[in-house]
Amino acid sequence: MRSLRTTENPDIQRSLFGEILDWMLAPLLFVWPISIALTHYFANNVASYPYDQALREHVAALSRQVTFVDGQARLALPGLAEVFLRADEIDTVYFHLLDGDGRLLAGDPELPTPANPGDLARGEFGEAQLRDDEYRGQPMRIAYLYLPQPGDTGERRGVLVEVGETTEKRAQLANKIIASVIVPQFVIIPLAVVLVWFGLSQGLRPLTRLRNRIEARREADLSPISLGRVPEELRPLTEAFNSILARMQQNVSAQRRFIADAAHQMRTPLTGLKTQAQLAMRETDPGELRHALRQILTGADRASHLVDQLLALARAEASDQAQQALLPLDLDHLLREVVETWVIRAVDKRIDLGYEHAGKVLIDGNAFLLREMINNLLDNALRYTPSGGRVTARVAALADFVVLEIEDNGPGISEDESLKVFDRFYRGEGTDVEGSGLGLAIVREIAEVHKAAASLRPRARSAAEGEAVGCVARIVFPAHRPPRQLLQEPVQTGFA
Repeated sequence: MRSLRTTENPDIQRSLFGEILDWMLAPLLFVWPISIALTHYFANNVASYPYDQALREHVAALSRQVTFVDGQARLALPGLAEVFLRADEIDTVYFHLLDGDGRLLAGDPELPTPANPGDLARGEFGEAQLRDDEYRGQPMRIAYLYLPQPGDTGERRGVLVEVGETTEKRAQLANKIIASVIVPQFVIIPLAVVLVWFGLSQGLRPLTRLRNRIEARREADLSPISLGRVPEELRPLTEAFNSILARMQQNVSAQRRFIADAAHQMRTPLTGLKTQAQLAMRETDPGELRHALRQILTGADRASHLVDQLLALARAEASDQAQQALLPLDLDHLLREVVETWVIRAVDKRIDLGYEHAGKVLIDGNAFLLREMINNLLDNALRYTPSGGRVTARVAALADFVVLEIEDNGPGISEDESLKVFDRFYRGEGTDVEGSGLGLAIVREIAEVHKAAASLRPRARSAAEGEAVGCVARIVFPAHRPPRQLLQEPVQTGFA
């Protein structure tokens, strides 16, 4: 059958119609031979019953003709009665009388005798019994009756009367019964298959209509499928498909907003580059020309930085556990390596860049993405910290969590702004620091990949500092656990 063949190769596309048809017809094909066997068994029983009754009547009638004279059994059977007893156009009828020792008293010697007449004689007196036997390769049905001898003292010696016939009539009647039952099935079963085929075709029409509705949709149409006229069995599938469409719509909308914002952000440095290039072409003074070229170089660096951040954000959004493996790594060691690459820039700005060693601290993460995240945090801190300021990077292990902090003593941030800084292209108000507004958005995306929580809050002030200044960027990761204990949900912490 098709369903059994396709299971050998799971890559072969299966037909739902064929699967249902197979599962409906397979039980029928399995039960049909059992039905034929049961029909044959009961047909033989039904066909044997009337002929068994006739045999019992024959042996009873024959036993009434037995008389005992001087202790010897005599059969007073007129010739006409014997002719009537043997009158059968199809089967051959035999009869005989046996004494208690198994000797033939009357009748047909060729009729098979019991293997042990004494055993048969142990039955009830006057009660006809039946047995199957065989004679000259033909099966026979024999009725026998034990007649007690007058004056029997308990030794149960008497006469055994038997009448047997061949079983041709029984076989013919059984065959007629079987044919009357089986032959119509050869018409009913194909008709049932056709009706099942037609019923399945009609029953699967809603699925075909749903497929046609989906195929007829325009490529850009991501609106949900109407649940009207959708069968109850297909409703969960349709709702799941609508959920996928909703997520796709959100992704497409986010991509469109991202492309629009990126195009808007790229327009500014490109316009500046074009303007500086036009001014450079008009300049004849070497000093002014050098200044214009320096401006072009600065604009190119700004555009390159913006492109790098856009690519980093795209990689972070596309990264999930299926695409980026999260492996155990030492976050403290990784932080030290990244901090070392920013020392020169910190020295150029006369900023005290510090690192607090915490020892080996394990988390499950992607080293490439975590480097990108730390780079953006340090870049953001160094940009907003004035000359002579301090930036400190540290890692701390707290029970089931690992905390990464980048602390600075820059101008600080308000509580309202702390909720917006992780939005794309958001720039803090009242600042002239150059930037794309993508650094913290990249940090948030990478934190979500690692099931971590990201926040940026004002730095807690000390008594000596007086007014609160500076910020603390904090990322809270789930600590590394054995595979069976990995956290499956995003981190929910009380860290502010």
